Amino acid sequence: MYIKKTKTEANVAQADDEIEGSVQGHRDGHGFVQRDDGDADIYIPANEMRAVLHKDRVRVRIARHDRRGRPEGRIVEIIERPQHPIIGRLLQESGVWLVAPEDKRYGQDVLIPKGATGAAKVGQVVVVELTEPPALFGQPVGRVKEVLGEVDDPGMEIEIAVRKYGVPHEFSQEALAQAKALPDKVRAQDKRQRVDLTDVPLVTIDGEDARDFDDAVYCEPAKVGRAKGWRLLVAIADVSHYVETGSAIDVDAYDRATSVYFPRRVIPMLPEKLSNGLCSLNPEVERLCMVCDMLVTAKGDVHAYQFYPAVMFSHARFTYTEVAAILANTRGPEATKRRARVQDLLNLHDVYRALLSSRHERGAVDFETTETQIVCDDNGRIEKIVPRTRNDAHRLIEEAMLAANVCSADFIAQGGQPGLFRVHEGPTPEKQEILRNYLKAMGVGMTIGDDPKPGDFQAIAEATKERPDAQQIHTMLLRSMQQAIYTPTNSGHFGLAYEAYTHFTSPIRRYPDLLVHRVIKAILGQTKYRLPALPIPGEAHAKLAKRLAARVPAPTQQPRKPLSASAAREVQAWEAAGLHCSANERRADEASRDVEAWLKCKYMREHLGEEFSGLVTAATSFGIFVTLDAMYVEGLVHITELGGEYFKFDEARQELRGERTGIRYAIGTRVRVQVSRVDLDGRRIDFRLVREGDELQAAARSGRSRGGREAGDGNTAADGASPESRGRKARGKASQKQQPTRSQDVVPALPRKAPAKGSGRRAGAANRGGKSRR
Repeated sequence: MYIKKTKTEANVAQADDEIEGSVQGHRDGHGFVQRDDGDADIYIPANEMRAVLHKDRVRVRIARHDRRGRPEGRIVEIIERPQHPIIGRLLQESGVWLVAPEDKRYGQDVLIPKGATGAAKVGQVVVVELTEPPALFGQPVGRVKEVLGEVDDPGMEIEIAVRKYGVPHEFSQEALAQAKALPDKVRAQDKRQRVDLTDVPLVTIDGEDARDFDDAVYCEPAKVGRAKGWRLLVAIADVSHYVETGSAIDVDAYDRATSVYFPRRVIPMLPEKLSNGLCSLNPEVERLCMVCDMLVTAKGDVHAYQFYPAVMFSHARFTYTEVAAILANTRGPEATKRRARVQDLLNLHDVYRALLSSRHERGAVDFETTETQIVCDDNGRIEKIVPRTRNDAHRLIEEAMLAANVCSADFIAQGGQPGLFRVHEGPTPEKQEILRNYLKAMGVGMTIGDDPKPGDFQAIAEATKERPDAQQIHTMLLRSMQQAIYTPTNSGHFGLAYEAYTHFTSPIRRYPDLLVHRVIKAILGQTKYRLPALPIPGEAHAKLAKRLAARVPAPTQQPRKPLSASAAREVQAWEAAGLHCSANERRADEASRDVEAWLKCKYMREHLGEEFSGLVTAATSFGIFVTLDAMYVEGLVHITELGGEYFKFDEARQELRGERTGIRYAIGTRVRVQVSRVDLDGRRIDFRLVREGDELQAAARSGRSRGGREAGDGNTAADGASPESRGRKARGKASQKQQPTRSQDVVPALPRKAPAKGSGRRAGAANRGGKSRR
């Protein structure tokens, strides 16, 4: 007879096991171990973190569990110390050189021997290579490997981010040599066995600041059977013609997996000769392309399609703003300048409306969200932050690209060859339950079932769009979604309500699209495409693999048929490629958000003490996050700033509620705040809630009586030391001194109460995740 273990017995048994994982440091000195088996992270206290560094691979033993059953561990062995460079500021204190890491998850300063500083000067940002690891009673020791420059140099935030997140930013000499050897234009031999589309008036439609053009479009009325419809051509740059499988350029492109976009700078996936020249569908030059040629019905369904390689000639380069103006007024000045192309644009608009109708019919999720654009001056400083306005031109191109991507997925699925699909699974059971409880608590008369469909989410969004709390409800709907990934196993795209979907339309900036092009060409040529021996996936790949391994397959998912040994190896290779591309997509997002957060913090330092109106964008147990109306910058109002009463966090309603007054702060609540503190190191902006009249004045008087001292802290806020450097207490005599050279890193705080540990959030709503990329 089997006897089920009690929870206590299970915990005791687990405590005897040794578990492997990766250390994730925390800015407050403690850390966590992310387990290889995907189970819950193990808490590591600060004293245990002295001998390890962020990203170290370790073996731990669970020592105990807290009252909520969360494990706390002790480090038994350090398995591996990855050779990750550390970026930070070079400081000199009491004659001792040290580097204060920019990434505060590295909880200790690095000592630098006198002869190991190289050409670096005090205060400069440097890259450090460790020569001695940390120990329980000794700091890590290193040498300066690279000098990046002064902290306020234009673009320094990008130089830091690419190294901090391990973004490849230099092409190999072999790749550059290959790119240089490529022709400057399309040659006669390149046109062989291609359809000549140079007489078809294909055009590109992109943003004003676009430099590489992946796609061109053309539409004309056509008969579909006996009914009216359209012929829609989507021509995509034929990168695969120039980037051969396994070549030096291909290896570099795979390593990057995606272009990374920062304000005022792009780190491209391909060398510039390809990305901005030979592959880019520039106006009035011949270019090689792969074409998805579709017949679309009046209802917006793709009746038939075909793929073929072609040579094209872009007849015009339009911007979204220009196309929107022409569609709004076909007799206006913009239309007069482009008279020859006006009818083509009207045809594109007609097919877009049909495709949009089909989207609504199948119930695809379509939430309108506000995206922002950072406008910088020539020195890289923010001039303003403005919302990106989406017009019919944006949506027109989006629907055309979606149609081509769906045809690509269908073509690969029918071709019977392995390839990468863009898969977006439905919400997990846990997220479903949270959403159901929330909808019930908010009095929404609709909910989702055990097997929700995209149409269920869209129906709730439509039914609640006129409510005052519509934004709050739509945000919760969006956050219940999972992130999309690349995988050879087609599970459909939940958000777009497609049975099969992939990425075909951006091979200049996304490696999965390049792979899709190669597979399509192989099917057309009746050959088999095989992946080359690709470089070993990096850390980002390993982290994502662990997260995905923790997912439990849906009970309705059909078991796979057994594969032969060779087929199994091939599928594993495609799975590894998909995982690598998915992980590096996230790495690029994290690096971009880090740079944006840095810029926003520097921008808000100029507005300390100023008051703004804003909207609550998140409520947590430790406070509320507010996004300013005028600047689209997010900051934290700590719970201690909400008033002199006890606030309780209601998880079901996602709100903070005062027990005495009943005042509530939830997503969508309008508030007025004052910018009270900006921490550039921590990428954190703190607000104080503004109240009217005497109460605000009394709060200010109370702050002055404290002399600017933060409650519960032994240092004045004006001493220039950041919270993390104060709490860190770096090991070694040099670090026990006050560090005046760091004063420029943190703006002195206005009088306020000290935030609770762990309350820091980075500037920018995107850091909380919840939004899946298509």
